[in-house]
Amino acid sequence: MNMTRRGVLGLASAAGAATILGRPASAAAEFEFKLGVNTPDTHPLTVRLTEAAREIGARSSGRVSVAVFSNGQLGGDPEMLSQLRAGGIELLAAPSMTLSTLVPLSGLPSVGFAFQSYDQVWAAMDGGVGDIVRDAIVKTGVVPMKKMWDNGFRQITSSSSRQLSSVADLRGFKIRVPVTALLTSLFSGLGALPSSISYSELYSALQTHIVEGQENPLAQVSTGKLYEVQKYCALSNHCWSGYWVIANRTALASLPQDLRDIVNQSFDAAADKERADLLEMDRSLQAELTAKGLVFNKLDPVQFRAALVKAGFYAQWQKAYGEAAWTQLETYTGKLI
Repeated sequence: MNMTRRGVLGLASAAGAATILGRPASAAAEFEFKLGVNTPDTHPLTVRLTEAAREIGARSSGRVSVAVFSNGQLGGDPEMLSQLRAGGIELLAAPSMTLSTLVPLSGLPSVGFAFQSYDQVWAAMDGGVGDIVRDAIVKTGVVPMKKMWDNGFRQITSSSSRQLSSVADLRGFKIRVPVTALLTSLFSGLGALPSSISYSELYSALQTHIVEGQENPLAQVSTGKLYEVQKYCALSNHCWSGYWVIANRTALASLPQDLRDIVNQSFDAAADKERADLLEMDRSLQAELTAKGLVFNKLDPVQFRAALVKAGFYAQWQKAYGEAAWTQLETYTGKLI
């Protein structure tokens, strides 16, 4: 299914209406689950999560109700992860970067300048790298669905005071990164001054100049309206990141096996659609964001990767993730050191 930005917005509107209309039925559900996500209603992730929630309700004949709380309504990602583990919410679309604070191996596919294409990404995440990460997640007491959702290749935006064209331009640059050691390490290695701030607080941090810039996929630059408080976008593709739909183990185990299968199948089918949506959306976003005033330029990945090798970034994370996991990653990316 090809998904234009207009199509995403239309689906979002329909999904929202259906959620509201479905509320009376949810009161009669045997199992009521809350799902938290940080993306806005118009983001393909939120749209397809809501669609999956509707499908779960329909396929279970109303026995399972999943209410989607978008745009960080239930708190920042670290707070929602804590709620999930404590049983306050049953489901969470967790950014792989945030999840890495609990499951360090979740950051493995986001090693700087590792993946060069989506062909490499999905071969790894539907294959050996995904298997390693899922096993690590399960050991922490939460349960991941099988398929990972796309967040996209990440780009760097900056305010009107600084356009980024080289490694030298990043020296002393105050940049917001997710609450994760991996990206803090990456940008520190490039000479920047990274600051960990929740996505829900990002717009305000940029608006008030707490930080000069940030890094995110173009879809989040667009749906989060970050172009209103940023002037430049350096197309760096410095790493890829995704989302895991994870469940509280006790809540998921409370479902009979047939309902558990419906939940897993519905989310995994929606993940495939969201991957296609985001790819299609990303193709049109540069032109749309240019029209809204964002100025684009491309960075040379060879220069940045060389700087990270010199800074010891890859050696540090090879040691942190372990030889077996690192070798599995390089099966798909080629040698990184």
